[in-house]
Amino acid sequence: MFDIRASLDHVPPDLCIIRDEYAICVPDPVHNLLIRFRNAGKIYYFGPGNLDLTAGMHVIVETARGVELGTVMIPTREVNDDSVIQPLKPVIRIATEADEKTALKNREKEKEAFKICLEKIAKHKLDMKLVEAEYTFDNNKLLFYFTADGRIDFRELVKDLASVFRTRIELRQIGVRDETKICGGIGICGRTLCCHSYLSEFAPVSIKMAKEQNLSLNPTKISGVCGRLMCCLKNEEEAYEELNSRLPHIGSHVKTAEGLDAEVQSVSVLKQLVKVIVFLDDGEKEVREYRVDELKFRPNKPKNRIKDKHDKELKKLEAMEKKEGKSKLNE
Repeated sequence: MFDIRASLDHVPPDLCIIRDEYAICVPDPVHNLLIRFRNAGKIYYFGPGNLDLTAGMHVIVETARGVELGTVMIPTREVNDDSVIQPLKPVIRIATEADEKTALKNREKEKEAFKICLEKIAKHKLDMKLVEAEYTFDNNKLLFYFTADGRIDFRELVKDLASVFRTRIELRQIGVRDETKICGGIGICGRTLCCHSYLSEFAPVSIKMAKEQNLSLNPTKISGVCGRLMCCLKNEEEAYEELNSRLPHIGSHVKTAEGLDAEVQSVSVLKQLVKVIVFLDDGEKEVREYRVDELKFRPNKPKNRIKDKHDKELKKLEAMEKKEGKSKLNE
């Protein structure tokens, strides 16, 4: 039998457990915590160092944008080394009272910066909609988020803003989803928009999901406040795919528990009930309801595409989904 010990001389002993003639490599556990920098924003991994941190605490960390104040979402925990991108940047310190005051001061400065930027946009006659102004914690950079129908030449605007604020200026064009995430609002369900309250990132959604859930294919019924497909279509997609795979198609022929031929009239996806038209021996027809496990039928196959009166609008909506791409807020 091959003795693997000889080949492990260069491997740190704490990484391997040698048992008989076999070696099982066990990666060192990594201590990390998850931090978020904006409401419902993306969550990032950081090293806790020697600090005792709990969920909800504000901390100061160094990011690609500079020094930032973030909120601990998940406290210190152990994960495998290969599940996080190394090296992890450590938390600099727990936010002090002075740090909290600095953050509040930045929020006030952002309001003033927003007003000034609006004036400069009007001065340069640029066709763009300003959404938000954001200072980094150390004031090293001032970001302006905006939406526009096409590409905007804002080079002169950046120069003008830099001369006013005396710091690095970044103008970032975002999509309507990001705009809605920042501004917030109330969905058709009557609750705060998912993207503004808890969604860290946008999950890809498609018309297929609406079809799978037997929803109306009218674009106005399946579009959110942003005018794109509703994010919540993704929430129950897996459950509907699983449940639909167990059901026969409407119009297909099945065999009942009594051995009678029947045609599927309607299905209840969540209750897993099937309403069928039963063909009786005397030539009569009767509507009956069965549990799906009481019927015999061929396994489900993908449905043939049925032309819908909203096809053009749906195609346009799906094209906008693909064009939108990933969120620009986390770059």
